Amino acid sequence: MPQATLHMQAMAGIPPEPWPTGLAEQCEPLVRRVLAPNPSPYTYTGTQTYLVGAGPDVAVIDPGPADPTHIDAIVAAVGEARIAAIMCTHTHRDHSPAARPLADRTGAAIVGCAPLAIESDLPRSDESFDHAYAPDRVMEDGEAMTGTGWTLRALATPGHVSNHLCFALEESGALFTGDHVMAWSTSVVVPPDGDMGDYMASLDRLYQRADRVYYPAHGPAVDKPRQLVRGMIGHRRQREAQILRLLGDGPRAAHQFIPAMYKGLDPRLNGAAEMSVTAHLIDLERRGLASRRGNEWSLQP
Repeated sequence: MPQATLHMQAMAGIPPEPWPTGLAEQCEPLVRRVLAPNPSPYTYTGTQTYLVGAGPDVAVIDPGPADPTHIDAIVAAVGEARIAAIMCTHTHRDHSPAARPLADRTGAAIVGCAPLAIESDLPRSDESFDHAYAPDRVMEDGEAMTGTGWTLRALATPGHVSNHLCFALEESGALFTGDHVMAWSTSVVVPPDGDMGDYMASLDRLYQRADRVYYPAHGPAVDKPRQLVRGMIGHRRQREAQILRLLGDGPRAAHQFIPAMYKGLDPRLNGAAEMSVTAHLIDLERRGLASRRGNEWSLQP
């Protein structure tokens, strides 16, 4: 089973510029996307904002960073249509900060994930949380937003963060997966809010579905969704097996797993790798397979 590319990987795998930043690209009759100008090792070529609808009203999914040029590009792409809803999959700062200025400019309601702001002394490996996010309506699992010719239903997928939602476009079989599933990388799971057990359960939930295509917030569309999800589940199980083998050699701190598990990793991404290892260790502890004393982890006798 091919191993999914790591979210902690450097930008070497990103296609060469020029990228379609700021342009409205047609993905299918009901879906367009606009790329934000925020490329990084964590965001690939940038955050992809999706516009859903081909009639007088549209939904905007993951409006992205509060960059005036990106907000201008969204408004230009929407044109004469009305924004019926600004929908956020989760509240990392590369996804939701543009929601409020876009709402102020257009009068659209902000709906989707619940607010979440975590204060932590742990090293951050992903974009920090958007503390200003304030939705007009929080969507629960199974709830839907509707417009002219489109229906977007919320699917709770905690793991990357606890408030993560995907949105299913019922008319076409597309699923907007945010950061939960991406073709270019696996998602970073960052404690204390990110939870590996929840992440694996959310992957399994997607594997049980029959979605036609995934549109992630970063990277290309996924045209074989179940195959990718199966590979990601296998990848995480391989990581868990590596951790258990290394613990068999004796106790060690989370950062001491990195040289053996992530050979050739860009040093800028060591913190991300350490957080994903920590998420696995916490999950193993919960299942009675590992224990910790101070900063050191051991196999549970």
